[in-house]
Amino acid sequence: MKQNKYKIYVYAITKNEEKFAKRWYNSMKEADDIYVLDTGSNDKTVNILKKLGVKVKIKKIQPWRFDVARNESLKLLPSDADICVCTDLDEVFEKGWREKLENNWDNNTNRVYYNYNWSFYENGEPAVNFYISKIHDRKNYIWKHPVHEVLHTNLKFENIKTIENMTLNHYPDSTKSRSSYLQLLELSVKEDPLDDRNMHYLGREYMFHGEWEKCIDTLIKHLNLKSAVWKPERAASMRFIGRSYKALKRYKEAEMWFKEAIKETPNLREPYMELALLKYEQQDWIEVENYINKVLSIKHHDKIYINDPNCYNETPYDLLSLSYFYQGKVNEALKAVKKAIKFNNKDERLKNNLKIIEQYIK
Repeated sequence: MKQNKYKIYVYAITKNEEKFAKRWYNSMKEADDIYVLDTGSNDKTVNILKKLGVKVKIKKIQPWRFDVARNESLKLLPSDADICVCTDLDEVFEKGWREKLENNWDNNTNRVYYNYNWSFYENGEPAVNFYISKIHDRKNYIWKHPVHEVLHTNLKFENIKTIENMTLNHYPDSTKSRSSYLQLLELSVKEDPLDDRNMHYLGREYMFHGEWEKCIDTLIKHLNLKSAVWKPERAASMRFIGRSYKALKRYKEAEMWFKEAIKETPNLREPYMELALLKYEQQDWIEVENYINKVLSIKHHDKIYINDPNCYNETPYDLLSLSYFYQGKVNEALKAVKKAIKFNNKDERLKNNLKIIEQYIK
């Protein structure tokens, strides 16, 4: 029997996730042991996990904060842990993850990055894919921030490895409420107003809630922070400001901000797509064609959480088909809609568009 090189423990927080518990356990059981902090389930989550041999502690966190809950769950791990693996119950490791982790870890490693599929298209292909780093050593880390919590260390230098072929998949429960996020983000920014990441997340959350003016004000604050230097996130703030102006029907300001986002990240599809969607709303078909062709000219797909899945699915070809059709370029419209259907052959609207174009040509 192969001797394990390191003591590896998985830890997690949970509440009312009985439908995920067994699947999660089966993907985590390559670890030496599994520890879960249950924060108040009233379903069968705790019973299922205990029957599977998971070590479960029940503790309510009041007032609720994700960082406090994560730190309480981390405390459950024995002191002999070499590697601590933090996951959520709606996540699944692909088989063989432990061997890949041990092969890349050494006694000087503090943390690792690995492949994370946050969402998927209908056909099962990853839609949003990036690296995360929730695997770390036992001594040097705590969790910080009430929501969108991150690992924090006082180490002056972290020895971080990247494991390209180690993958964690995310299959979220779309029925679960995220209503507490806005309040927790407001608290997070209040506690640390110079944290650019949380300022960006707060502005984005205001956008999700349709609070357009607050979104604009908050994301302008984000852009003015000295620490806000990561261009993809800055461009995302500009795009979200533009979206807010578009929702307010202030189209000139929206277009200005989308163009600022292009200046920030000319190598990303997302800003061009925003302009294409704006021009679609204005029925400016020549400009829709122009910006979609710029979208499609960018072949590289960066592994960052900022990615918008609509830039890489059927949407560009759908918009291109419409722009061609309304310009009278029906043969080009036919080719484009067929490409859109290749991405999504279940979309009845696309199929209907195909029939309309074919009949028009006949």
